[in-house]
Amino acid sequence: MEESKYNATVVGKILLTPDIMTLRVDTDEPRNEFKAGQYTVLGLYGNEGRSPNSTPESDPVDPKKLLQRPYSIASATSQLQQFEFYISQVKSGQMTPRLFNLDPGDRIFVSKRIVGVFTLAETPENQDIVMIATGTGMAPYISFLRSYLMARPESKMAVIQGAAKQWDLGYYSELSFLGDTFNNLFYIPTLTEADKTWTGHKLWIEEMLEKNILKDVAGIEVDPGKTHFFLCGNPKMVENVSEWLMERGYSKHTRREPGALHIEEFWS
Repeated sequence: MEESKYNATVVGKILLTPDIMTLRVDTDEPRNEFKAGQYTVLGLYGNEGRSPNSTPESDPVDPKKLLQRPYSIASATSQLQQFEFYISQVKSGQMTPRLFNLDPGDRIFVSKRIVGVFTLAETPENQDIVMIATGTGMAPYISFLRSYLMARPESKMAVIQGAAKQWDLGYYSELSFLGDTFNNLFYIPTLTEADKTWTGHKLWIEEMLEKNILKDVAGIEVDPGKTHFFLCGNPKMVENVSEWLMERGYSKHTRREPGALHIEEFWS
């Protein structure tokens, strides 16, 4: 094998469920300044072991190949040498079963480039922000909040997180704490397969928007002149919510055509 390209060390791993985890890594050298919502590339060689909870990979890889995949950064922008990632295991996949087999002290590749346009950089500071996520699509929003929440007191921010069961709500404790602590943040989780202990919303995200829960809970209007929406997660959710918003005057944000609807493309 060629000389290893590994340039970072795993320093923390928390399994939230057998197939969802947060992974923290320390890079050998600090990275350049980045914006909350951007992503970087993680890499592991094909000869690395797979997690016991995985299945045989559907497309076996060359043991000498450095597998590389993009992952949104969940840590604050002030952290330039320790990075946190929120990852879901695809049991038959190539990359995530190897990531799930890592332990603190193991080595990994982390790209020196941090890129992406799914950021708050072009959102006016006096406008409200709605962050909608399912699954590990929550990662960029955690970076948003850890980086910008205190700096944008004039903006109302709402996080709508959809999941099937309670244990699928990653960062639930942190988001609940932030929602209780900051007057401008509203955390609105919703479950589609909740048990009897759940007292929160039990609706699909599209139903929540249709029922005006966003305005009732957070006082945020669905108005492209006042509120920017960010979508990240299940492609079907992104498609359905995008269509719902476009019917109400929203247009997708691009570098050439600014809009109030922001979609994280690589999640789909």
